[in-house]
Amino acid sequence: MTEMDAMTHWTGRAAPSAAEIEAMARATVAALPPQFAAAAAEVALRVEDFLPEEFLEELDLNDPFELSGLYEGIPMTEKSVMDQPSRPDTVWLFRRPILDEWCDRGDVALPDLVAHVTVHEFAHHFGWSDEDIAAIDQWWE
Repeated sequence: MTEMDAMTHWTGRAAPSAAEIEAMARATVAALPPQFAAAAAEVALRVEDFLPEEFLEELDLNDPFELSGLYEGIPMTEKSVMDQPSRPDTVWLFRRPILDEWCDRGDVALPDLVAHVTVHEFAHHFGWSDEDIAAIDQWWE
């Protein structure tokens, strides 16, 4: 393949859509250990291009590329019967920052990066320690 062939090999291709990123994340959730599957299924999963504006202000972030995922809710280890949530617990994934990190790294498959971000955000929901995360997400090895 010539250099010009390599450059035009990408012609007609598009960056993965939010739906494709979501499919990768759902595959990750489906592969969680069985003891977490039911609780994970109750968490909403949303993929947006960027963190919504109200979260940027709330988290005091200036750059929407700073955050690839977010857990919104009360961790299971902190919930009580007194908690009356106004919205469901939600794992948010932000497509553009994920794609940006994927491009910058250049050494990881996109589904692996999406899986890592997904597991990290579900870790907040489950109240997992770093050791718990490492047992499920072999990212650091």
